[in-house]
Amino acid sequence: MESGDIMVTIGPGEGLQIELQSSVAAQFGRQIKAVITETLEGLGVQDAHVQAIDKGALDCTIRARVTAAAVRATGKDVWKD
Repeated sequence: MESGDIMVTIGPGEGLQIELQSSVAAQFGRQIKAVITETLEGLGVQDAHVQAIDKGALDCTIRARVTAAAVRATGKDVWKD
C-alpha cells in the first residue's frame, strides 16, 4: 500500500457495514465512510460488509476503489450503458 491510496474489499452483509482502518481516521474517518456509503448507494448496493484500509486517500481515489470493488463483488458493469 502506498501513501495516498486505500484498499477496499466488499463481501456480503446486512445493511452497509464499514470497517475502517486509517492513519487519519480521527480527522477524516466520518468523511471517508460517507464517501464509501454514497458511492455504494449510487451503485445500488444496500447490503455489504466493507473493509477499508486507508493511507490518506483523496475522495476521488476512494470512489474509484469502492466502485472497482463493488463491480468485482457484484459482477455488475457500471461502465456500460
